[in-house]
Amino acid sequence: MQKSDRQHAIVTVAICFLIAVIEGLDIQAAGIAAAGIREYFGLDSSQLGVFFSAGILGLLPGALVGGRFADRIGRKKVLIGSVAIFAVFTLCTVWVNSFNSLLLVRFLAGAGLGAAMPILITLASEAVSLQNRGRAVGLMYCGMPVGAAILSLVASTEFGANWKNIFYLGGLLPIIVIPVMMWLLPESKEFLKTQNPKSATEAAPQAAFKELLNADNLFRTLFIWVSYFFTLMVVYIMLSWLPSLFTELGFSRKEGATAQFYFMLSATVGTVILGMLTDRWKKAYVIVLMYGGILAGLLALNAASSLDQMYLAAALVGAFVIGCQGVLYAFGGIVYPTEVRGTGIGVASAVGRIGAMLGPAIAGALLNAGFGAAGVISAAIPCIVISAVMMLLLTRRMKGV
Repeated sequence: MQKSDRQHAIVTVAICFLIAVIEGLDIQAAGIAAAGIREYFGLDSSQLGVFFSAGILGLLPGALVGGRFADRIGRKKVLIGSVAIFAVFTLCTVWVNSFNSLLLVRFLAGAGLGAAMPILITLASEAVSLQNRGRAVGLMYCGMPVGAAILSLVASTEFGANWKNIFYLGGLLPIIVIPVMMWLLPESKEFLKTQNPKSATEAAPQAAFKELLNADNLFRTLFIWVSYFFTLMVVYIMLSWLPSLFTELGFSRKEGATAQFYFMLSATVGTVILGMLTDRWKKAYVIVLMYGGILAGLLALNAASSLDQMYLAAALVGAFVIGCQGVLYAFGGIVYPTEVRGTGIGVASAVGRIGAMLGPAIAGALLNAGFGAAGVISAAIPCIVISAVMMLLLTRRMKGV
């Protein structure tokens, strides 16, 4: 790699990492601010659940639209617009004065964030060679658990005790990052190549959803959709319910929060290591390792009898669950050609977000039905098995992996 290409890659991945940190802050923000929002708006438990869902729901149209526009008019322009939308409506969360307007601004903030994520993956993938995409996406995506862990620490301070400060922080940080993106973030060279046909009569290819289901991409698309769906279902069960599951198992709320911190800390390490292994090992070996690691972590959560064992199990699950998500995003950058890469990752992310919405709701229903924490953890196991099988089938359709 030439020096200019190396600088291009470092700057791109570093800026994408910063935006992933902001996503991690947002993922934790709703849960951390929940008690203050409930009191301020006078919400009951069901309304609070709708508030949680509004932001996740916004991720769906955001991912669909953001990825497609990134393939049409450029990664950089759409990413800047997406981050700006997220910033504005995150700040609006502090200023609204009714439940309905609260839901609206959370939905719109989610749409901005949802549009950004497939572009981050696409930019990180296209900034490096094919042989280094797993590492690049892993380094970029480890920003998510870093951001979540940072906000957990902020929440324990006097500043974080005020729920409005959480959203001020989440809204002002992206506003600071936007000028950095405008000044330093380079456009994807692979995208620019698709916009400069070799001959005047050759039209630049245009991304379309139907291209994801053509003869070349159909099975790849279906396999990755199913895997995204079930993997993100488990990811968001853990993100949303891990502290509560600890409480169900007889531990204190503080111990549950500590487990969540260990979960995020190990997730940072796991995301980087699994991303590097994706480039160095056969993809099938990485899939067996990461899904095997998730199963081992879930079984450890069920079997642990002491607090130290529970912390260790939470760390094990975090390393592989979040790391697995990073690897799946890297696969999206590998399996699709440049012309539809943003669209492909965007649609797969949207499918995954459906699983992300359903997972916490199903876990809540199981808890209400009396299945307990063990029932929730056991219910996640078939999801992991299905995801693993789909990803192994996907590798068989990709040559040389």
